[in-house]
Amino acid sequence: MSEIASEIAKRGNMKVSLILASQSPARRAVLAAAGVIPVIHVSEVDEPAALRNAANAQGVSVEQMSAEERVSILAQAKAFAVYESWKLVANTAASASGDLVVGYPLEAEAAESSESESSETASSALASDSQSDVTHNVDTAQTRDFSGVKVPTKTFDIHDFAHVNKSSADSNSVLIVGCDSMFLLDGECYGKPHTPEVAAARIKQMSGKTGELFTGHCLIDAKSGKTVCKVSRASVTFAHMSDEEIRAYVETGEPLEVAGSFTLEGFGGAFIEGIQGDPHGVLGISLPLLRQMVCDLGYAWPDLWNSRKLESEAIKDDPASAQVPKENVHQPGDGWVMCDCGRKHWGHNGAAGVLLARRDEATGRVTHVVMQHR
Repeated sequence: MSEIASEIAKRGNMKVSLILASQSPARRAVLAAAGVIPVIHVSEVDEPAALRNAANAQGVSVEQMSAEERVSILAQAKAFAVYESWKLVANTAASASGDLVVGYPLEAEAAESSESESSETASSALASDSQSDVTHNVDTAQTRDFSGVKVPTKTFDIHDFAHVNKSSADSNSVLIVGCDSMFLLDGECYGKPHTPEVAAARIKQMSGKTGELFTGHCLIDAKSGKTVCKVSRASVTFAHMSDEEIRAYVETGEPLEVAGSFTLEGFGGAFIEGIQGDPHGVLGISLPLLRQMVCDLGYAWPDLWNSRKLESEAIKDDPASAQVPKENVHQPGDGWVMCDCGRKHWGHNGAAGVLLARRDEATGRVTHVVMQHR
């Protein structure tokens, strides 16, 4: 048995959480489709500054660095920025002092009595809910009344509590992955165009040609600090595009914030005639390469799976889950779940969520997720 295989065998059924140091919807979707729902932690790295610093350290200009070098540097910068943030939070939690008070309202006898008295009303309301509008369900669902109930509590010293839960914490690991993509055409590196004018000019240059897309990956084991970095590569051939097609594509806004000014999974997919290499790398994250990196760190890829139930199965079990609440920010696998409080919540695997986000004032769309607890 190889050293890596032996290490994996020793870990047993360890579960591994993956933190994605990116706000890319495409990367998140690729992972989710593969059964891995990542925690999103945007790195906020100053990419031009990171490249300049790396170039200065080598005594060269950024332009003299290859596309492969650049994406590797940026992937590492993103992953390590999130890693430093993770360590800060972990160290703060470890040094915390005080008491942890946990309340158990469902264990209160009065709550059970209240539940019995209202069960007929609640059952009637839930039956009515199943035939009503989805959004209306949330507003009218019965919620248990715990007012006036003496809720049983338990108080722990926060360090004792941490010690009791240490074995559980030790059985779970955290991996942090940072990625960056760059397109190379005729010897010139293309990142994100940011403006319609730049995007249109680049797409016109790319029309009918074949270029190479490089995607850097940096994976960090948060507990040990071990790091693996690799780069995927794929050749992409574009169709000949008319000026009208270029104009229409740029007006969608899709190519403005993606490397190379195109997307395989969106409007741009119709203009890509061929791919040689890893197609996942073109989407922003290579699953085969990431799996290899996970194994290099001594883990098994299935340890990352945290979404085993297909969305179609969830919809079959609860048709209401096919309808998303208005203005709701959701992830694959989300649906209506029944809580012990008596109310339906929108969440993932039975967990309700709290989202703190920044919205664009003009469109109302979420632009930055500051905090998400699910």
